[in-house]
Amino acid sequence: MIGLPITPRSAPSPLRQMLGGLAGRVIGLSIAFVMLAEIAIYLPAVATFRRNWIARRLSSAYIAALVLQASPVPMVPKQLKKELLSSVGATMIVITIHGMHRILAVSDMPPRIDETYDFRTAGFMTDFPAALRALLAPKGMMLNIIGPAPMGGRSIEIVIDETALRDAVRAFSLQFALESLVISAIVAGLAAFAMGMAVLRPVRRLTRNLIEFGADPENPARIIVPTQASHEIATAERALKSMQVMLATELRTKKHLAALGLAVAKINHDLRNMLSSAQLLTDRLADLPDPQTQRLAPRLVATLDRAIRFCQATLTYGKASDEAPQRETIDLHALVEEVLATLPIDQRTFAPHKPLHLVNDVPPGMMISADPSHMQRVLGNLCRNAGEALAGLHQEGGMPGVPQITISARQNGAGTTIDVADNGPGLSPAATARLFSPFGGSGRPGGTGLGLAIAADLVRSHGGSLELLPTDKTATGATFRILLPKVP
Repeated sequence: MIGLPITPRSAPSPLRQMLGGLAGRVIGLSIAFVMLAEIAIYLPAVATFRRNWIARRLSSAYIAALVLQASPVPMVPKQLKKELLSSVGATMIVITIHGMHRILAVSDMPPRIDETYDFRTAGFMTDFPAALRALLAPKGMMLNIIGPAPMGGRSIEIVIDETALRDAVRAFSLQFALESLVISAIVAGLAAFAMGMAVLRPVRRLTRNLIEFGADPENPARIIVPTQASHEIATAERALKSMQVMLATELRTKKHLAALGLAVAKINHDLRNMLSSAQLLTDRLADLPDPQTQRLAPRLVATLDRAIRFCQATLTYGKASDEAPQRETIDLHALVEEVLATLPIDQRTFAPHKPLHLVNDVPPGMMISADPSHMQRVLGNLCRNAGEALAGLHQEGGMPGVPQITISARQNGAGTTIDVADNGPGLSPAATARLFSPFGGSGRPGGTGLGLAIAADLVRSHGGSLELLPTDKTATGATFRILLPKVP
């Protein structure tokens, strides 16, 4: 048996294989998820960092305000004021006491105030947008910060150049980003390692076995040996082993049957020719005046005819070369008339007072879309089987009434239903179990079951189905139903 064709491919590099496979996807998803989590953490973190930075500036301003308030204004040297302002990082310090604004120190009066931030009432909803503005602030932006004042004052204000705050926020953001990347890389590496050990390695083993088994499915060594674990992949391995064992057995059986079928086809071909010659000689026996010969010759001819049909059916089924149906719009009533008129059933096998009745119950003018030759073969096989069953029942003396085969049909929106019914002995449960199996679905002694198998295949090629209708214990005969779907 030739294995499945495997197209050779150049092996990718290990790095490319890792990044392009499941491991690369796991690493990418891990980094993405960690970065999303870090972004969610960064938003409140940068707002808190900005608030703490401003709080430190206010603390320095408190100390400077205490120094400046404790000393008389004329006694404070100008250099000391500059040093205090530099320690605070401000250009001006203003304190409000009893509604009066007092400038404690000023270096250069700012030309404008671009933004005012009240530390006393600010919260996260104001700190977060302010932090983003500080991150993108241009150089030279002036920020007025208002905080609680010491020594009973109402408030203290400092004016600072926001450039220092912007630089601090940017440095914090860069450090946070670098730390996030390092954490993402560590988490992604650990996730990829865990995924590789727990999932990817068993999956690669499973994939490798599938490729090797596909290349040589009849080799028992290619059947996977499942692990004893209880996870899902181990369950898949056990299921794969069962499937591979079944498939390998089926392939070996098919191989043996193919070889046997070839031999049977050769034998059938020669046997059919010999039986045809014997049938010609037997036909001549029917012309002899001997009564015994006259009585036995028809049975011998019928037996040889069944043997020839068996050989022909075996060859036809073995070829498996039925062409696709060539659909035509055909008159079903006329087709059934032709089938019944050419049915190879000898009326001499029935009693003169109980001849076989063939009833065409299809409404005249009923049109279907089907292959006429295929449908003729299907209906012919079903009627021939029914006729032979009725003949066998009559010869055994068990035919109570007049033998009859009836073909009826009806149409609806779904398609066409055709019933082939007889009032014969019916089918045994053993025959019904493998009804449409070749060489195993015959309902009469000496039958092959090929007729029903061929008929079922032809109906399936039309997109329909062939089935045996169930009967109750009081009913007699068998009814086969053909369902043909509606074709536009």
